[in-house]
Amino acid sequence: MIAHPPRRAILAFARRRHVVTALTNGIILISATVPPTTPSTVWQTRGRHTGPTAPDVLRTHLQALKDAETVQDFSELPDTDTPEGETAFEARWLVAEEVTVRARLRLAEWSGQGQEWTLTAEAERPWDQRWPSPAAMFWSWDADTPWGNETVTGERFLAANPLPADDKELRRALRAALRDTWTVHLVVHEAMTPDERGRRSLVPLLPPGLHHRVVEHRAAPHQLRTVNWALKESGVEVPRGGALVLPGAPAPADYDAADYSVRSVFLDGTHPTELLDAVRRFAELPRPLPEGADAALTALREEWQLLTPAEELARERKLVVMYKEALEAMTESRDLYREAAEHAHEALAAYREAAAEAGEPRQAPARKSGSPFQQLGRTLERFKETTKSLRPVASAAPPARAEVPGQNRAPGATGGDEPGATDR
Repeated sequence: MIAHPPRRAILAFARRRHVVTALTNGIILISATVPPTTPSTVWQTRGRHTGPTAPDVLRTHLQALKDAETVQDFSELPDTDTPEGETAFEARWLVAEEVTVRARLRLAEWSGQGQEWTLTAEAERPWDQRWPSPAAMFWSWDADTPWGNETVTGERFLAANPLPADDKELRRALRAALRDTWTVHLVVHEAMTPDERGRRSLVPLLPPGLHHRVVEHRAAPHQLRTVNWALKESGVEVPRGGALVLPGAPAPADYDAADYSVRSVFLDGTHPTELLDAVRRFAELPRPLPEGADAALTALREEWQLLTPAEELARERKLVVMYKEALEAMTESRDLYREAAEHAHEALAAYREAAAEAGEPRQAPARKSGSPFQQLGRTLERFKETTKSLRPVASAAPPARAEVPGQNRAPGATGGDEPGATDR
């Protein structure tokens, strides 16, 4: 295995090379605020694992699929490559016998009991809903499996989830479903109490690629008014005895409630073709990346470690190209700065020459300062010279003693400069 340099720093610098070049040429860049759209090759979902042994469940199931050659390979990332308190697994498999799918599942601590998992998968061509669900490649599905809970509402995948009996809880659940951008939420109204066949979830009738991206909510016959009151702010409503695919927030640009609602859904075991078609069409609409999905997709693409020898060689060549581009950008920036400095020096020299011709006193160039000890020595020398100049100059004879009139004199005696009595 080739020892890789710290890719995060390299990739981050390489992505900024265009910004460096633009800034050196005086161009101001403004980042876009519109969230990117989910690529057609990407499949994403998330959920909760309420049990205590999520990593063990993942290792066991992935190893079983690898032994059965359903999964080509998988790996658990070392702790040094994941944030503290998180675990990540990578897996690679083929769909349609020739299309490679790379997927990464991240386990993070959840405020409740258990862990939250985020799964991002990307194929080599646009995703086909008939392909297997990537979640089924990481988790084994049972009726009471602890990993099959949706994150926002806490409802179960592949199950018909009755809405809460309490009106306040019902409104809270639907508003949370409207805010969810990761999962497609489907609300089905039961016109009358269904039998055993009618209580089965409709999600397993969808293509496998939607099994862990769709959550089904069931409204009892008497709950229709409360349901539509909770959905009033979003401008949609559930038909009596029908179903509605919730728009989410924000709603897709091409969303029209009339196109994704069904007037009648017979919960008697018949195949609800119209409803299933509405769910499939909604799942294919271009939608913005969910909150936090951009970072997960970037990690999948740029920090992928489960490489074949050919992929590793291609990555090393790509890194060499990125190194080269980053070095060229740095060299260009250095040359631009050097050219600007030369122009500044030329302008300064021209200014000094013009000032000298005009007769202005030319300023002496500033002396380069030495070490701090040399500066201290020069300061002490200047202080010494200053104190010398302040000392009094010594004379040949001592100065005459000043006499005060009237002191130490004989009566009638006068000094050489003493005025006479008549002058006084």
